[in-house]
Parts: sequence; structure tokens; C-alpha cells
Amino acid sequence: MRNCLTIILAAGEGTRMRSSRPKVLHGIAGKPLIAHVLSAVGEAVGDGDVAAVIGPSAEPVAKAVRAMIPAAEIFTQTERLGTGHAVLAARAALARQPQDVLIVYGDTPLIRPGTLAGLRDSLRNGAAVVVLGFRPPDPTGYGRLITEDGRLLAIREEKDASASERAITLCNAGLMGLKGEVALAILDEITDDNAKREFYLTDAVAIARRKGLTTLARETADPTEVLGVNTQAELAQAESSMQQRLRAQALEAGVSMVAPETVFLCADTKLARDVRIEPYVVFGPGVTVEEGAVIRSFSHIEGARIARGAIVGPFARLRPGAAIGEDAHIGNFVEIKASTIEAGAKANHLSYIGDARVGARANIGAGTITCNYDGAAKYRTDIGSEAFIGSNTCLVAPVKVGDTGYVGSGSVITKDVPAGGLGVGRGRQFTKEGWATRWRERVVASKNKPGSTD
Repeated sequence: MRNCLTIILAAGEGTRMRSSRPKVLHGIAGKPLIAHVLSAVGEAVGDGDVAAVIGPSAEPVAKAVRAMIPAAEIFTQTERLGTGHAVLAARAALARQPQDVLIVYGDTPLIRPGTLAGLRDSLRNGAAVVVLGFRPPDPTGYGRLITEDGRLLAIREEKDASASERAITLCNAGLMGLKGEVALAILDEITDDNAKREFYLTDAVAIARRKGLTTLARETADPTEVLGVNTQAELAQAESSMQQRLRAQALEAGVSMVAPETVFLCADTKLARDVRIEPYVVFGPGVTVEEGAVIRSFSHIEGARIARGAIVGPFARLRPGAAIGEDAHIGNFVEIKASTIEAGAKANHLSYIGDARVGARANIGAGTITCNYDGAAKYRTDIGSEAFIGSNTCLVAPVKVGDTGYVGSGSVITKDVPAGGLGVGRGRQFTKEGWATRWRERVVASKNKPGSTD
């Protein structure tokens, strides 16, 4: 195995995002842009070294990188003097002369692990510099990769290109691989002898050729994977592309979607085969759905596990910590938070269950809520197996209803109900014959009094 250093360039200010958040921390599919890049790097490189180049006052970016790769090195580009200058901010890591060096960007969240692995293949086969190319629908504005017999001769910026060079459709995606033992020697020869007085990483191709080294271009078949995000519009475009990718992967894995274009997934959503998803479902981070479960329309699910055969929705909300057991039913306008709903239990309408356990085959009546918060602390509710909770019940935690316990409708339960027992907490009904008739007569009489303005 060849060792590899991946340098992630994440020092851009992202001013065109019009946001106080660092650009690479904006998210798609439930993860920051840079987290998607780090995931691809991890799959392609394994235990290789990672160095992130960030801008001044970008500690949140460093924190996000270290959250995924604790051993990552962080370097700061104190002045923004071009991509070549940014790469050299990681000089200390380059000086260790890894066999392969990959240079990627923190704002290209769609990059695939296989593409990065392909750059390494070219380095292993003798290239000193390999540049990733792509063919966009419209190449206007992109630098062109000029090749001959498979060799990369130059990268020509559009403003400097001849008419014939502008006709070339193979464009520079920006990602690059360098042979580690010559990387510093090449990078140190990059100068700022240009109109912008910046150090351009693209000059590495010409420098390597002057040294008699092999330079190659490698082309991706999917132009969307090198989409860089610089604006909110491009962020939305990246989200759309990622969602299409995730939906396609789910369908290929045996998931059924009635209207895939209406379902929104996270990068970490785990869907087993034979899961059925109806239109307009949103999956937040941390969701696992097991075989045969059904997610009905307009449900929002985050941080939850749904066991096989369960039915969720429509219009259900599962919040972090929700664990839905086999064949359980969570119905319309039911919200579950930090609660376990055991096998076969049902909460079919208009209920809130938070910080609770609902035992196997228990039934939660419509309008039931667990009162889990007293304004200072949260408490748990425990409902036993085969218990029956009548409609419009308030369970004031901490409280327990035992196995096969029964709670009368409209109750406010503040004390434990023993197994097999009945709990009722409401005022006794009384009836007054003729009261409604007499009341209406008084109202009508008052309206007919002289001087009444009603």
C-alpha cells in the first residue's frame, strides 16, 4: 500500500454565499460540504494523512475536520495568494514526502471516492502530476486541458486560450495528484508572475514538463461531481444532485418510492430492502429503517430507528431517540421523542410521546400526551405491555402504567397505575335535566328587553 497525503483546501472566505457561516460548513444531505469531501477521502485513501488548509479565524472549520478525522493536521493560509500558495501552507506535511499527494477542495461535496482513487492510480503508474478533467455542458469560463496522445501538455485559462484551444471541451476540475517525492520541488517553483500576483497551482503542469516529468489528465464521466459551491444557488444545485444520487442508490438497493423526486434523504440514511416510502417524506440525520417498514406521506424523521414491518405516518414526526419496534404503528400527527415504542404498539392519532417507553401491543388513544417537562427537568413515563391509554389522557411524569393497565379517557394521571389496574383522574360527570332549555330561554329574554343593543 502506498502512503498518501490529502490536502484539503478550505481557506476561501465564501463572500458570495452572503452568509456569516464559513462556506465549507454549509450543508447538503444533512452534512457540511467539507464532511462529504472528508468521507470521500476516507473511502479512497483509508488511513492516509489529511491536512486541511483553512483561513484565519476559521476555527469552526478546523473543529469540523477534527470531528471526523481527529489526527488531521490543520494549517492556516494567512494571506490568500492563490491555490499554489494555499497548498504550500501545508509545507510541513509535504516535507515528509508521502508517496502520493492529493489536492482536493472543501467545497466540492459530490466528489466520488472512485475518482480520487483514479488519481492515485495514475500516480502509481508513473505520473508526477495528474489533473482531473471534466466536460461541462458549457465550458465557458473554465480552463482547458490541452492533451496529446494521453499526455497533459498544459492548462490554459480561457482568457489566454486561442480560438482552437477554446474549442476544447475538456476542462480543468481543479483536483490534482502529485508524486510525493517531487511535489515540493514543483510547488516551490511556482511564481506570482501574472496579472493578479498570485501563485497558481495550475503552473505545476508546465514546471513538471520542464523537469521532464510525466503529466497526465484523467477525465470524470460525471461533470456534477466536481461542482464547486460558491453561491447559495450552487448550494441548492449541489443539494439537488446529491438527492438524485442518494435516491438512485436507495432504489437500486430495493427501496420502493412512489415519487422519488419528493423524498429527501441524508447522506447517512440507512434504508433496507422492501422499505416503502410514500411522497413528501424528509429524512434528517441518523435514521435507520429496517425491511418492510412503510413511511407514509408528509412524515419527518430524524435520529430514529424504525424496525421491520412498522408503519409511520402520514404526517408523523419522529425526533432523535425515537425507536419504533416491529409492526408498531405511529399514525397521523403523532410526535415521538427519545422514546421506545415496542413491538406491535400503536399510537395512531394526535399524540405526543416524549421520554417514554411504550410496551409491546400497548394502545395509545388519540390526544394522549406524556407531560415530561416541569419547566426545569425532564422525567420518564413507562407504559407496560398491552396497556390501554384512553383518549385525551395526560400522563404526568414520572409515572408508570403497569402491564395490561387501563387508563380512562380524559384522565390526568399523576400516580402509578399497577399492572392490571384501572386509573381514572377526572371530575365525576353530573347531569341537570332541562338546564340547557332554561338557559336558552334566559338568553332570548335578555336580548328582547327594551334598550338592549345586542
